[in-house]
Amino acid sequence: MAKIAYILLCHKDPTAIIRQAERLTAAGDYMAIHFDASANPAFFHEIKTALADNPNVTFANNRIKCGWGEWSLVQATLHALHSAINAFPRTTHFYMLSGDCMAIKSAEYAHQFLDDNDVDFIESEDYFDSDWIKTGWKEERLIYRHWFNERTQKKRFYWLFEAQRKLGLTRDIPADLQIMIGSQWWCLRRRTIEWLLDFVKTRRDVVRFFRTTWIPDETFFQTLVRHLVPEGEINSRSLTFLMFTDYGMPVTFYNDHYDLLLGQDYLFARKVSPDAKDLKRRLGLLYAAKSVHFQISNEGRSLFKFLSGRGRIGRRFATRFWETESTLGRERELLIVVCKKWHVAKRVLERIRQVTNMPAIEYLFNEEDTPLPDLGGIQNTLEKRTRHRRALMRMLFDYYETDRLIVCIDPGNLDLLNDFASDRSVTRILEIECQFTDEYLIGHAMRVGLAGEQTSADTLERLLPTIRGDMVHESDRIRDAGFESHTRFRETAPEDINTDALSAFLAISGEKAQEIASTDYLFAD
Repeated sequence: MAKIAYILLCHKDPTAIIRQAERLTAAGDYMAIHFDASANPAFFHEIKTALADNPNVTFANNRIKCGWGEWSLVQATLHALHSAINAFPRTTHFYMLSGDCMAIKSAEYAHQFLDDNDVDFIESEDYFDSDWIKTGWKEERLIYRHWFNERTQKKRFYWLFEAQRKLGLTRDIPADLQIMIGSQWWCLRRRTIEWLLDFVKTRRDVVRFFRTTWIPDETFFQTLVRHLVPEGEINSRSLTFLMFTDYGMPVTFYNDHYDLLLGQDYLFARKVSPDAKDLKRRLGLLYAAKSVHFQISNEGRSLFKFLSGRGRIGRRFATRFWETESTLGRERELLIVVCKKWHVAKRVLERIRQVTNMPAIEYLFNEEDTPLPDLGGIQNTLEKRTRHRRALMRMLFDYYETDRLIVCIDPGNLDLLNDFASDRSVTRILEIECQFTDEYLIGHAMRVGLAGEQTSADTLERLLPTIRGDMVHESDRIRDAGFESHTRFRETAPEDINTDALSAFLAISGEKAQEIASTDYLFAD
């Protein structure tokens, strides 16, 4: 009978980890845990204390700090494997898990499945010939050295890449390896793990190579298993069911996915929402159950694709938000502040927040680091935000649970203004007109790369009228567009005029509008 050692990499939610360990080991299996050394030490203490008396749980002897896309994820897995193979000599299989995974079959079914299939389950496709990597770098992941984390040290990461590319500092892939790629959620037999750990000890050159590749958890085990194990003993698939959205984000499973998950030809599913309490409870009971018959339909991916592509106008699911006919909602009001001086608009927004308590978001289509909630990945880049702008707005309305939302947009984004103004929602635009001194325009030219510290005074003198004219042109284009609800808040206008403009734009009383308009520092440079 198969005995599984689950290799769990985790960094949060100690309660869920403890329950997962207790649930999986209660069926007679084992678990080796690597808890990220950069995570909250109190979480690790809680986990270790709770599981201290469980003989079927061990911990990685070496805990390291892990980062997405780094070698550290592979190294953490190797540490956990070393601990597991020494602690649990009866283990027949090693199964890679994350804290978001849940079993979708019983332990009895899983053990019988592995007994009936004497192979290694690991997705491993040819790195160069397959289309596993849909977009972005491919060869660059391997032939250049990546020493910095792309997410936490972005500037250094790309600086190092560009420096190597310009200098031609490429390297060769180990000649005896065919690089493979696939999901990091694998299930390998004990003999395979022993071969792999021995290989790591003897082939330090291969380890050095993978240490500086990018996202090695998708290539290291996938390549070495193909190198060490006969092809006929590898099933190139994962036993963990997961799906991805159109944005490349993992689909999250909730309470109403129970029946769907049980029908998939997999042993585990990723990723289960932390809030899906009932789903976790039912799956936990299922893992310990006996003599359960599973009707495998395996329709999960095709069903998800079908339903997410149908549209939600009067049907089961809502409108696909990237379709041109999608709308923010007839009852919603989108208030747009347009200003070339971003610091002025941000001050106005801050005063509006203080006086009205309305949710207001700064230049979300112009500044990548604008604070935004997690919206499933659509907020990650300016390109995604702009391409799916109506989707983004709908999600922000839903997130803040409001029908009124204020955003800032640069006057150069006329296409965005036109798009939002054409929506069936109520859209109002407040254009903030500022004075542009020569000093401000020179600073602006330097910020956008039109001038530098060494630019001569003569060049700046010739450049300034063009920059000033460009700003006037942007304002003229907005006026020429003929937006139905377009008001102006001017630096040179009397306070009572600006009060009326704010009152009309925000649909608030004159007293509240005056509180905002009377702020004396709004236009300061």
